[in-house]
Amino acid sequence: MKIKEIESTIGTLSAPSKMPCFSFSIPAKRCITGKKLRNVKGSICSKCYALKGRYVFPNAQDALETRFQGMSDPQWIDKMVAMIAKREKSGFFRWHDSGDLQSVAHLAAIVEIAKRLPNIRFWLPTREFSFVSEYMATNTIPDNLTIRLSALMFDGKPPVGIAKRLGLVTSGASTGDDFSCPSSKQGGKCMDCRACWNKNVSNVNYKIH
Repeated sequence: MKIKEIESTIGTLSAPSKMPCFSFSIPAKRCITGKKLRNVKGSICSKCYALKGRYVFPNAQDALETRFQGMSDPQWIDKMVAMIAKREKSGFFRWHDSGDLQSVAHLAAIVEIAKRLPNIRFWLPTREFSFVSEYMATNTIPDNLTIRLSALMFDGKPPVGIAKRLGLVTSGASTGDDFSCPSSKQGGKCMDCRACWNKNVSNVNYKIH
């Protein structure tokens, strides 16, 4: 199947202006934990950037929903592998600039995609700790996939305990041994920074955006 045919069945990749690479996004309103946190004062999800700006334009919402529905395609893994291999030339890829994991099966599919594309470095930020914990109880994560467990609250501590138990990394308020995202000093862009994809960076701080 040609790439254009694949895109017509499961949607296109997203291309956030901040990122140095393509991404995959689904509607933020589909977030499971995020939906609960949205009305919690002081939670990061209460100021979700994916529920404002260009993300809420009708064409953007249609594209997000098409990707979400596309995940039910029996060939979703094969099609995503083909599309990422064809489109992504930077060697990096981000999961969910909008949205989050939907299930353990969703994570298992992402892991399989990473395994089939060993030359791409994948970054998956998530607040769905239970899905990750359940999956990793009996499975391992490939070296080219960095799962970064994200803090729930502004100025809140990142979930270091869970991350250490699972051998993962985090994002959130300072742990005393972390890295501050430089995008606010770089026009809102990653530029040449790739800390989020780096498993040796134990925690990344992000400013409100």
